[in-house]
Amino acid sequence: MKRFYKAAGIAPQEDGGFGILLDGRPVRTPARALLALPNVALGEAVAAEWAGQGEEIDPASMPFTGFANAALDQIAPDPARFAESISVYGESDLLCYRADGPAELVRRQEEQWQPLLDWAASHYDIRFAVTQGVLHVAQPPETLDRLREVVAAQPPFLLAPLSPLVGIAGSLVIGLAVLEGAFDLPRLWQAAELDELWQAEQWGDDDEALARRSRRHRDFMQAADFSVLVRHKPA
Repeated sequence: MKRFYKAAGIAPQEDGGFGILLDGRPVRTPARALLALPNVALGEAVAAEWAGQGEEIDPASMPFTGFANAALDQIAPDPARFAESISVYGESDLLCYRADGPAELVRRQEEQWQPLLDWAASHYDIRFAVTQGVLHVAQPPETLDRLREVVAAQPPFLLAPLSPLVGIAGSLVIGLAVLEGAFDLPRLWQAAELDELWQAEQWGDDDEALARRSRRHRDFMQAADFSVLVRHKPA
């Protein structure tokens, strides 16, 4: 799609949000809703994506716009259904499935994963069942109920990035830790990639694996950055 505008900016909305303007005209989502962001920081970030386009508009270079479109078009009409699709990850969270060897991998998982589980257990007043191996271990029903409540309480603009965060990490706890700002992002990313990095150490990496990990890292960080902007509070 050819670029059809010269300038991109934002404008405050009556509901307190900020719309995106292209040459003074409001941008709409693919479903024709007004592309309105919940705060000025996110509005400016989305406007910057539009302003940064060249002669052709490349949606792949506009991840924040994509998350905003998803929040408004796909999630806002039925947030409960979308939240439930994320909550199911609590039934088989990556962090609850530990290796039984070798000893170094066991140590790393305990060192990097257990503090995240401990944080979630304390923060949400729940407990987790942890096992060795890949056979399913049932989580306490009250834990799953509480996690559903936590996810369902998130607004559409946080559910949008939470979905890829959880999907990439294979962990609802890691996704929620990103949203809560509970740990720094490099630490959470390292926890999400621990098993794959271990395999790479043992057997080496190939170009395809490196490219896949690079894409996963990019997508994880873009979703995390979007969530940070959603939570942004004016100074």
